[in-house]
Order: sequence, then structure tokens, then C-alpha cells
Amino acid sequence: MRESIPFWLPGPHAARRPYLAARGRIAAALRGWFAGSGFIEVETATLQVSPGNETHLHAFATDLVGPGGEHETLYLRTSPEFACKKLLAAGETRIFDFARVFRNRERTALHHPEFTMLEWYRANESYETLMDDCAALLAEAARAAGATQLTYRGKTADPFAAPERITVAEAFDRYAGVDLLATITGAQGDRDALAAATVAAGIQIADDDTWGDIFSRVIVEKVDPHLGMGRATILYEYPLPQAALARAKPGGDKVAERFEIYACGVELGNAFGELTDVAEQRTRFAEAMAEKQRLYGERYPVDEDFLAALAQMPQAAGIALGFDRLVMLATGASRIDQVIWTPVVDL
Repeated sequence: MRESIPFWLPGPHAARRPYLAARGRIAAALRGWFAGSGFIEVETATLQVSPGNETHLHAFATDLVGPGGEHETLYLRTSPEFACKKLLAAGETRIFDFARVFRNRERTALHHPEFTMLEWYRANESYETLMDDCAALLAEAARAAGATQLTYRGKTADPFAAPERITVAEAFDRYAGVDLLATITGAQGDRDALAAATVAAGIQIADDDTWGDIFSRVIVEKVDPHLGMGRATILYEYPLPQAALARAKPGGDKVAERFEIYACGVELGNAFGELTDVAEQRTRFAEAMAEKQRLYGERYPVDEDFLAALAQMPQAAGIALGFDRLVMLATGASRIDQVIWTPVVDL
């Protein structure tokens, strides 16, 4: 474990200050872009009845005490997604939120327990439009930082070049020699078929790995290292078993309207053509929480108010982008601590 150095010492702060000043310029530039594109900035609540219902996201819980001494468990949000979608149901059409979010069990050069998630949503617009948004915002961030390229630990990407677009199935075939679609039947994955193809690609798996576990192993070991090199990469059409809150691609039964954007091998954002089928969303939440219980011995409640809002939410597309990571790449920082004004954990 490395020795910690207080961020508030004048020396360490002076070393970080250029990154922090650039952070402010980038935030201002992105706000200007959103304003010029017809968006309104919203500020959603941090305390939520549910922090989200994804298997591998871990929240911070807190105790709300009412005037009469009654207690209720609330959570610090892992994303502003539920709240933003409620605003879409209320009638907002283009919104963005620089949201402080909180995730437990996360601490690496690219992870911090408290960080800034930039989320934006477009009602009645396609998720392909978000791909164009991402390309524009990478360029805006680089210009604001005075950078000609995005960099991370020796890897580079041109923020002004059009991102490469590749489907997940194409990436599995190109980088791992795996026919991903052959292992999918609707929303379910054929674990044995994917396991056999993965082992043949030289990836070790465990006997108790699920289809989703094996999928993640291939992504991490064979696909991620190739993404966002020279220019950004948009990895799209995720398989339905990995759809999360995304709707199925129209006319298909194997992939969803979901993409992730990478630069310099770093995942920056995760986007959905938003699911509005309440029954399907409830089923996915239940499955995710059952898996969370199996793996971690815990589960989070479902936000019934969110599901009620989802029933009247218009068709929409939305994306969550790690703002701190974007600042890192635009400034050349090597650790997320360098671009956060007051890190929760000392440097």
C-alpha cells in the first residue's frame, strides 16, 4: 500500500493545480456547448430510496431520521439516472446534470469513491445522436485544456477525429476470435457455448463463472486494450444479457441499443436507447438483485416511483460520462486524484 500524502500540503497542491484549473475550463466549455444545443442544466437529489439496481455497483447507505424519530434507510446515488428520467416523464426534453455520485468498493487510478458523472438525455431522439454528442464534447474538452490529443499513460487519441464505430460482436470476432452472437438466445446467454469459445481464445475461466462473467473477461482481457487508440472508439450494440436499462434494437432479439465510448483504452461513457417497458425493467432489476445477493450477500430496493415515471416517460436516449476521466485524458493526468479538488482519500 502506497504512503498517502495530504492533498492540502502546498507542494502537492501546486503540482495538481494546473489540472484543477483545466477542470474548470473544461466544465465551462461543456456547459456552453450544452446551452448552445438547447439543453437545460438540472440538479438532482443525492439522497435516493434506491441507489440503482445493477449487480456490481455498490452504494453508501445512510439513515434518515424523521421529526418523530422514525428511521428510514436512504442511499447516496450511484448515478442521477433515475431522477433524470423522472424529469423526462415530467416533460423535460433535453437535460444535463454534473452530478456528484458515490460508489463503494472502488479505488484505483481511474476510480474514486466520490466523483462527477456528467449525464445528459434527449427525449424523442435516437441514441446514435449521443454518439455525435460524444465526438463534439471530446473536442470541446481538448480545446478548453489547450490539448492537441488525449493522453493516458503513454496512450494517445485524437479528440478531433471522428470516433471509430464497432459493434461488440465485431470486436469479439476481431480481437478474440469469438462468435458472440452464436452464444445468445434472446435475453439469455448460452454459458457453455461462450465458455468453450473463450477457452479456445486462451482465456482462463472459473467453473462458477456465469455467461456475464465470461463476457466481462473477454472484454477486459481481449477487447478493452485495443479501444480508443489513435482516436476514440464507440463500442455499440451490446448483447441483450448486458442491456441493463437499454431497450432491444428494433427488429432484433440479440442486441440492445447500448454503447460505450473509449479513448486511450479508458472507458469514458455508457449510453442507452432507454428502456420504457416497465414489466421488462422490473424483471431485469429482479434478476440483477438476485445475482447481487448471490455474489455479495446484499440487494437494494426498487424505486417504485421510478417505475411509475417510466410508464409515462417518452422514448429517449441518455448517457453517463465520467467527467473526471475526461479531464484526466484532456490534461494528461495519470491518477484521478490529480483532477479532484479535495480527494476523499489522500494522494
